[in-house]
Amino acid sequence: MKTIRFPDGTTAPALGQGTWMMAEDATRRSDEIAALREGLSLGLSLIDTAEMYADGESERLVGEAIAGLRDEVFLVSKAYPQNASRDRLQRACEASLDRLGTDRLDLYLLHWRGNVPLAETVEAMERLVAAGKILRWGVSNLDTDDMAELVASGGERCQTDQILYNLTRRGPEYDLIPWLGQQRMPVMAYSPVEQGRLLAHTELAAMAGDRNITTAQLALAWLLARDGVLPIPKAGSVAHVRDNCAALDLTLSDAELHRLDRLFPPPRGPEPLAML
Repeated sequence: MKTIRFPDGTTAPALGQGTWMMAEDATRRSDEIAALREGLSLGLSLIDTAEMYADGESERLVGEAIAGLRDEVFLVSKAYPQNASRDRLQRACEASLDRLGTDRLDLYLLHWRGNVPLAETVEAMERLVAAGKILRWGVSNLDTDDMAELVASGGERCQTDQILYNLTRRGPEYDLIPWLGQQRMPVMAYSPVEQGRLLAHTELAAMAGDRNITTAQLALAWLLARDGVLPIPKAGSVAHVRDNCAALDLTLSDAELHRLDRLFPPPRGPEPLAML
């Protein structure tokens, strides 16, 4: 399986499992747990969640799904910006660990930037590393200027920036993604099919039909073809996670990549980082 490498040398599968909007409907819980476990069996060992998702219930669902399998999982969670202070981050992390039923996170992210100074968040993250509660840390939804400030504030050990990135959200390609590449920080791409909206794109669907694949698989294959990009699609059923995993076996031709550039042009100038 294709992998990505974090700055500290750790590797992870280039396709992960997202959990945003999971654990919001109790009637789907067993299917969602089965999907996460199926993903693990297929080698999709990176699971991303957050204290925000379903008010912590997503973390509880993930904890149930990985029970007895913790050592097979690269576990990622995220902290609210208001919890990213010197005083509050440890409590937020410990609450996440309790909901997940584990003693450590493989990667802990600042969910987005708030009012806490970045230098203070860096200090709080490094304290968690020293305590063994997290193995490494990163950020989410930080644009180029924010990332430069983070590093200048002592954040050289940041491992990733998780951002909104897909065929319709190519703005980061102009400046943020090149900057991250210079720092050897991979991109974690959330909402890789734009929360399903890409599936309704007529020309993209026709292009997928030409390959006898799904529109989602084509969108994921485009991301997987890019160096240092780790998409984290959500899958709420076993069939869905299998479909996502099949994107790993797809290779797009130069002609197909050029066609996608025509359908979804890359940015011609800087754009503010979008968020969902």
